[in-house]
Amino acid sequence: MFDGSAFCPGCGARRSRADTGAAAARCPDCTRAMRQLNVGTTALLECENCDGVWVDGETFEALCADREAQAAVLHQYADRPGPSRPVKYRPCVRCGKMMNRINFARISGVVVDVCKGHGTFLDPGELHAIVGFIHGGGLQRARGRELDELREQENRALEAERRLTRERGRSDPHQGHHSWSFLIGSE
Repeated sequence: MFDGSAFCPGCGARRSRADTGAAAARCPDCTRAMRQLNVGTTALLECENCDGVWVDGETFEALCADREAQAAVLHQYADRPGPSRPVKYRPCVRCGKMMNRINFARISGVVVDVCKGHGTFLDPGELHAIVGFIHGGGLQRARGRELDELREQENRALEAERRLTRERGRSDPHQGHHSWSFLIGSE
């Protein structure tokens, strides 16, 4: 998108960025103040020092599902790749507990810091990379891979059950209950 453009030429989304100004939290990376920011309809916390971004859990899920919100974020954070940094664990903006580092959608290659239930901290360039991954069909590929893995687990479980049944020497696991009826006097 060209500087000064009001709309994205590709998707037609309105370009908007509104700084609400108030310092809302401390950055989990550099500990400086983060400011509340609205990019399109997406509310974020952004660190002016390190360009890290905090997105609460509900907002992050909505962002992953809403192409218009993705378009606003895609253009806002397009030119901000961060420098390569050593891996470190960071505290959650809301609860202060250490966040987990996860590969977004397990196959994106974008490792983000997540506090389950509270939100996600993204280094510079990661939000843009995630939106690009989504636009490139990454979530569909991830879901397909997950379904394949679940089918494979189910097949392994069924095969293990069949093997166990064969090892017991019977094909019906309930077959033995009927043969004991003579012991209790039932016919």
